[in-house]
Amino acid sequence: MSRSVTHASFTITRRWNASPARVFAAFADQKMKDVWFNGGPDCEIVSRSFDFREGGKEHEAGRWSNGVVSKFDCIYLDIVPPTNEAGRIIYSYVMHLDDRKISVSQAAIELIPDGDGTKFLLTEYGDYLDGYDDAGGREQGTNLLIDALAKYLGG
Repeated sequence: MSRSVTHASFTITRRWNASPARVFAAFADQKMKDVWFNGGPDCEIVSRSFDFREGGKEHEAGRWSNGVVSKFDCIYLDIVPPTNEAGRIIYSYVMHLDDRKISVSQAAIELIPDGDGTKFLLTEYGDYLDGYDDAGGREQGTNLLIDALAKYLGG
């Protein structure tokens, strides 16, 4: 196998009529996050752990209808709950498909008070490993998750 690293980044911006505290809670509370952070109907969750605090780890593995198991292993590096100012969540994560490590990423979420709602910014930097050609798939998949979060928040 040829060793290689391909670098990519993207930013997703949204605005919701939910308070920054409510958006933050959708990440910080496992029961709330379980509602929107999943693979949808084509993915069966096979393992899950959740420790939302600085230095805490989160894990989720899901088996897709084609039999492939994807694994998300995350460590939270910086957590600032929103008050009257912006909040943020910064984390690093590793993705596997079956036993193959496909990427290492860092993401920063900013929750900025905006009138009666929240301006949401997610910026992610990814390193895609050993010939894994993401071709924009991570950005597309993250957008789908953020769409599910928007639906959970009510718009």
